[in-house]
Amino acid sequence: MDAQHARIPGIHHVTAICGDPQRNVDFYVGVLGLRLVKRTVNFDDPGTYHLYYGDGVGTPGTIMTVFAWILPPTVQANARQGTGQITATSFCIPADSMDHWLDRLIAYDVDFSGPETRFGETVVSLRDPDGLPLELVARGACVSKAPWIDGPVPVEHAIRGIAGVTLSLDGYESTASLLTETMGLRDVGQEGSRFRFQVGAGGDAAMIDLLCQPEGERGRMGIGAVHHVAWRSASSAEQREWRRILARTGLDVTPVLDRKYFTSIYYREPGGILFEIATDEPGFTVDEATDELGSNLKLPDWLESRRTRLVAKLPELRVPVAAS
Repeated sequence: MDAQHARIPGIHHVTAICGDPQRNVDFYVGVLGLRLVKRTVNFDDPGTYHLYYGDGVGTPGTIMTVFAWILPPTVQANARQGTGQITATSFCIPADSMDHWLDRLIAYDVDFSGPETRFGETVVSLRDPDGLPLELVARGACVSKAPWIDGPVPVEHAIRGIAGVTLSLDGYESTASLLTETMGLRDVGQEGSRFRFQVGAGGDAAMIDLLCQPEGERGRMGIGAVHHVAWRSASSAEQREWRRILARTGLDVTPVLDRKYFTSIYYREPGGILFEIATDEPGFTVDEATDELGSNLKLPDWLESRRTRLVAKLPELRVPVAAS
């Protein structure tokens, strides 16, 4: 792989910050119908949860993860949406499932706006309980071939994966150049101040929107914000090559870090948003069978000696059952 022909194959996951982890599980599993595919801790801050949601088997491209910040009531750590942030995470639903989802959002008393049409697709905007902006996008081709058949949403209407993300920026040109000239995304359109790029192909495609907001207020990281977006790498060798390519462009890139379910490198795009490149392997079944995903707290080997202390500190979680 060389810089001229390098191409990111898709989104791996999106990671956000939540407050109450039980409330987060209730929403992403009970309302959105994603499967909790892994409960572990933030490897960089082991006293807090890191929860992973996805399709039935945790396919890369379907994964939404959250760092849980459990803070005293007197501490205010809410995010402010603005430039230098990912200001929307979009989930892909089957093309004919929008009416089902509108009824479901109403039934669960979830505020939403829309539907509206964007680049020829029907989009509904909503927020999770911490105020994180989300979207449902009706799209014919979606990434997951394995929606969660035992989930609370009928399988024919279940979320299929990450449809894309929106990056809000002071100016879009430098980020667009990184996406197209270095990472291999394709420029596929513009609507007003929204510029769209495609990563991946076919059912693995996701749409990355750059929203140019030169007069916008700078965002603040916190509860209800996206922490980073991760792009896919098919192998460790390919990830190392991406590190070489990115470093040669002048970006500061971390060493390869072991996240147990994948390895990762991190860098910031010109607008200040944190990007990650994560490997597809080994995946979430490396320490749990498929039918047991998300059932128990899993720790990397280097944290096992602290299990008793960590379990005592972490709140117990209850996973909603398929009741509707």
